[in-house]
Amino acid sequence: MENVKQRIEELTSILNEANYNYYVLNKSKITDQEFDKYLRELEILEEKYPEYAKVDSPTKRVGGEVIERFEKVRHNIPMLSLPDVFSEEEIINFGEKIQKENFNPEYVCELKIDGLSVSLKYEKGVLISAATRGNGLVGENILHNVKTIKSIPLKLNKDIDIEVRGEIYMDFKTLEKLNEKRKKNNEPLLQNVRNAASGSIRQLDSKIAAERKLNSWIYHLPNPEDYGIKTHMEALNFMKDLGFKVNPNNRIVKNIDEIISFIKEMGEKRKSLEYAIDGIVIKVNDLDIQKKLGFTSKYPRWAIAYKFPAEEVYTKLTDIIFTVGRTGRITPNAVLEPTLVMGSTIKRATLHNEDYVKEKNLMIGDTVVIRKAGDVIPEVVRVLFERRNGSEKPFKMIDKCPICGTNLVKKEGQVDYFCTNVHCPARKIEALIHFTSRHALDIDGLGDEIIEDFFNTGYIKSVEDIYHLDKHKQDLENLEGYGTKSINKLLDAIENSKKRSVERLLFGLGISGIGDKTALMLAKKYKNLENIMNASYEELIEIKDIGPTLGKNIFEFFKDEKNLELIKKLKNLGLNFEYLGEAEKYDELITNKKFVITGTIDNYSRDEIKKILESYGAIVSESVSKKTNYVIVGENPGSKADKARSLDIEIWDNDKILSEINRLTGK
Repeated sequence: MENVKQRIEELTSILNEANYNYYVLNKSKITDQEFDKYLRELEILEEKYPEYAKVDSPTKRVGGEVIERFEKVRHNIPMLSLPDVFSEEEIINFGEKIQKENFNPEYVCELKIDGLSVSLKYEKGVLISAATRGNGLVGENILHNVKTIKSIPLKLNKDIDIEVRGEIYMDFKTLEKLNEKRKKNNEPLLQNVRNAASGSIRQLDSKIAAERKLNSWIYHLPNPEDYGIKTHMEALNFMKDLGFKVNPNNRIVKNIDEIISFIKEMGEKRKSLEYAIDGIVIKVNDLDIQKKLGFTSKYPRWAIAYKFPAEEVYTKLTDIIFTVGRTGRITPNAVLEPTLVMGSTIKRATLHNEDYVKEKNLMIGDTVVIRKAGDVIPEVVRVLFERRNGSEKPFKMIDKCPICGTNLVKKEGQVDYFCTNVHCPARKIEALIHFTSRHALDIDGLGDEIIEDFFNTGYIKSVEDIYHLDKHKQDLENLEGYGTKSINKLLDAIENSKKRSVERLLFGLGISGIGDKTALMLAKKYKNLENIMNASYEELIEIKDIGPTLGKNIFEFFKDEKNLELIKKLKNLGLNFEYLGEAEKYDELITNKKFVITGTIDNYSRDEIKKILESYGAIVSESVSKKTNYVIVGENPGSKADKARSLDIEIWDNDKILSEINRLTGK
């Protein structure tokens, strides 16, 4: 048995070293055939003697673990994002602000990887947790998939407790091979490496993630002082020595001019890289200076992320078509010759309104420049007038609804045209899409195209029809592209949507001017839908942030017979009409008082403090004014503290707010 144990340890060591050399150092010490032979031998031995399998065995990377859902993980140290800048001028301003604080630091320039952020935790050198960024405070547990990424060590070179952060990504060659395979299997192609990486890491079945061959770069140590580290570059080298894959293009630069030179150099090198980058991250190297510079309410003052300009592509504007939104708003849309922009095939782009089209002087048949605004949304940038040949057709705004033929109305002082026919089919489709959207009833499986498909086939013509889809189960399963499994999943999601808190339903009803935040505020105040329906116009307009127009919209919506009939049907179908959130509590010192938070408070994020105060009816604002009652001032506060003092507003320091939190929460 001792020989078996030694052989398992030997094979584990050989294979882990081979993986490290190949995936981290980009070297090959053994052949693929040798690797496969050793791996197969190890699998057989571990199957027969599982008690001798090592925690960092390479067999754990092949996938196979399947989870039912992603669990939430709270970050002990928030995963903050960085402020984006887009020009040399903004980079210079960043440097000048630091110099005004009497610092003249070195900087570290790093490539901004286009992937998915991850936080990794190790205990005694063994990987125990992997989580997405999420909202910065709470992410999702993706450990089962991260274990399949061969550049992420399951066991470190030292038996230490540590948390590191980095980026999970997919390289271009891997995407190309995956799409070749998907094309042969008649599967939809993955559009770009960023979406491919994000989609892969969020698979419930880790075998799928393993097949996608994801990779990683590690770039951040949240608590370097715990390891006696003085600079960011030292932290990068420390993580590299532990066995993490750290990008070789990181560079220390002396000043802003060298930052700009690095950006230009990497901008030219960008297309030759094997992975996607969308900018350069710039950080002050000295950790003591970082600490003194501190944070704003959202971002560190010692780092920025320069974003490369959006890639621009030429294509032809073949037509301008018009769509109808749920409120009846008419939107012109560019129909484009399909073209690839930053990894996605673009066929359409919104043109917003008539004034937008005229301002850009667009004509059908023009050659236009398009790009992805913020690397996401396609937009028409400009016309190449020099390419016009006389065959182009002028743009003409329509005067009738393209769906129902109703005369369009443009109110005085507005730029948009509206179809006023509340029974227009297009408005109904958009209303259905809104009702099922993420901030409303959040019905997974009823996306835009599926709703349109079900509307056109007659299965969903109104909101209540969604809750009768189970009557058409057999017919739906026989539709092309559907099946028993997907329909069962959809019907379960529809049934679960009945249990949502009433603010979701209120938002989903599509009352003009009611956003998800206003819906939540009304739900908290009135506790159920019946109370909101019975509120008078005079009562509604007395509520903060609800003026005469919105008050009228709410009041009139619940006096319309058709709306009342719909609500009655939804109640009979079993939808929840009650507010399920925590009831607001009263505290004489807190309730209805206006707070502003600046600086860092021990043990609590700004959002956590805000949530506690708001649960007692406080109003937490971003700016200090004469109406502010208290300003909470933590470590490294901004100018809000000075303004509070100049206005003689009461200041709560770190100890005071902690004391109040303890009192409110009973700690």
